[in-house]
Amino acid sequence: MGHKHLTLPAAWAFLTVAATSAPHALALPLGNEWQTPDFTEVSDDSLTAAGVDFSSTVALSNCSGSLVRFNTSKADDKALILTNGHCYEGGFIKAGTAIVDRDSHRSFSLLNRNASGSLGTLRAEKVVYATMTDTDVTLYRLTATYQEIQSSFGVEPLTIADKHPDAGDPIRIVSGYWRRIYSCSIDHFVNKLLEGGWTFRDSILFKQPGCNTIGGTSGSPLINADTHEVIGINNTINSGGERCSVNNPCEVDYEGHISATTGAAYGQELYQFYRCWGDANQLDLDKPDCSLVKP
Repeated sequence: MGHKHLTLPAAWAFLTVAATSAPHALALPLGNEWQTPDFTEVSDDSLTAAGVDFSSTVALSNCSGSLVRFNTSKADDKALILTNGHCYEGGFIKAGTAIVDRDSHRSFSLLNRNASGSLGTLRAEKVVYATMTDTDVTLYRLTATYQEIQSSFGVEPLTIADKHPDAGDPIRIVSGYWRRIYSCSIDHFVNKLLEGGWTFRDSILFKQPGCNTIGGTSGSPLINADTHEVIGINNTINSGGERCSVNNPCEVDYEGHISATTGAAYGQELYQFYRCWGDANQLDLDKPDCSLVKP
């Protein structure tokens, strides 16, 4: 299927974040620049079994992402794309800080429902917020509105949940990079997750088997299979059984006990953004209850 393009800038440089380009590679989910997954149609039976499809998911150069909205977003608001902080095109973000309101011209391939092709290309104009502290998220604002995307492609955004998820919730991890859907549930929540110099808080542990994520699944939305809301974002896995090192996140409980399990895979929550989101569909880090890390 041919691509459509929305508001293509006069000058465009495609930005990539190859896993080998950074001094370390934060856990698994980065794909490789030289890996170009084929568009392979996912069967209707598989989509029916998963209870979700690839609508509103996007592929980046080496990560996954999704077209999202807040429950206060309006049709004429500029649309938002969600992916990981460690998928940010400028490289990994220093612990304890964040990127806010920075120009971006990144592109995203918007998938059709069965991942057999791309509906077209979406373009960013800003990084609204990006961090790898407490959570692991990059939120892009696009050049196009939700209404323009709906009119051009017939696609509605996924809604970010405004409440903390629950243990046992059925989740689907929808990877736009690999055109694959993982199915499992939330096992439990981790007080602190340490990896290299980064700390993630209240992380989501996936119950296995079912969500054995691989490189390229970074930034995939965690979709509640019942409500179809985005309750989190896939971000890391312990690949070697080590404790607290890069590619080997460890759990720290409330008593300070440290543990690590080979193959344990994790996601990060998003509901806290509502405490930092203003009435005009804008980030407001000065709101009294906002706990997101500031630049």
